[in-house]
Amino acid sequence: MLSRTLTTLLLLGLAAVAVGQDSSGKVAKVKEQELEEVRERISELKKSMDAAAQDRDRLTGELQELDIAISEQRMRIAEIEREQKYTANKKQELDQELAKREQHLDEESRALAAQVRTAYMSGSQEKVKLLLNQRDPATLGRLMAYYRYLNDYRAENIEAVIAQIQELDALRAQIAAEEARLSTLARARYDELGQLNASQDSRKELLVSLRRKIANEGEEVSRLAAQEKDLTRLIAELTSILSDYPISSERPFSEHKGSLTWPVAGTLRHDFGQPRVGGNIKWNGVVLAAPRGREVRVVYHGRVAFADWLAGLGLLVIVDHGEGYMTLYGYNETILKDTGDWVAPGDVIATVGDSGGQPQAGLYFELRRGTKPENPRRWVTKQPGRDR
Repeated sequence: MLSRTLTTLLLLGLAAVAVGQDSSGKVAKVKEQELEEVRERISELKKSMDAAAQDRDRLTGELQELDIAISEQRMRIAEIEREQKYTANKKQELDQELAKREQHLDEESRALAAQVRTAYMSGSQEKVKLLLNQRDPATLGRLMAYYRYLNDYRAENIEAVIAQIQELDALRAQIAAEEARLSTLARARYDELGQLNASQDSRKELLVSLRRKIANEGEEVSRLAAQEKDLTRLIAELTSILSDYPISSERPFSEHKGSLTWPVAGTLRHDFGQPRVGGNIKWNGVVLAAPRGREVRVVYHGRVAFADWLAGLGLLVIVDHGEGYMTLYGYNETILKDTGDWVAPGDVIATVGDSGGQPQAGLYFELRRGTKPENPRRWVTKQPGRDR
């Protein structure tokens, strides 16, 4: 009876585990489906905003295409360079292994050559001589055993040398394959660099046309005002879309005021509240001058709410930190996270660039609560690399 009861409990337990696993799998599937729906809604919002921006200015659409093309080319080049580095390291390891094996083969070959010379010096009838020269059966038996051991050792050495030669041939074939791969990667990188240079030349020509078109101060103010309106709309829509997906972390974002780390090491080019064109429009964030390609790191826990190109800010990443707080990272050269990705303080989300038509490389960093910009210098005080 007890045995039957235990069996029943065990079966019920296994069934509960199975149901739990199945339920967990269903929850994960639902969450993934919800995330995909969020991405689709954000994508539709982006298309709507792109259409509005392009209606205002055809050149903006062309700039977006070129910025994205350049970003993709730079990412492909970076991937090729990583592969080149990996392949070069692998080839170096194979070269070192080849040198070690060749040295071992030389030692085996010398030992075998010494044995062959000894056998030659003793004559071709080595075994017969042993038999004729020994009268004591015990001594003869020992010598014959030693002779067998010596022959076995010679045979093993010969097999070892043959195996070493085969291994060396295999290593040389691997090295040749890696050299061919390096050559292919070098050609691919050269081709990508050629396309990148062509895209950059086209971008320069487009920027000249764009600046010529907005040379009038009034037109520049109108353009900046329209871009600010687009950004405010984007943040408001993102807040609405993500309202059902709250952010949770150990400590809320609001408790970290004054203790966050700057997303990139750079020098201040434009400060929060500084006037822009004509003084009618002010900077809602800061612009940090930094070398192209430098890593951009997120300041706190959150979820990527937007990762795409936006007029005026170029390749832009927006991170939702909860409580209505969002941080914005613009002008990027490449974006390394996707919408919906979770991030932690210090995670690399992008690289510094000049997208969006900027005259030089840098990072645009902004902090908002809802649609209202806040001075990031009241929140972010630590320099990258210190107290992280």
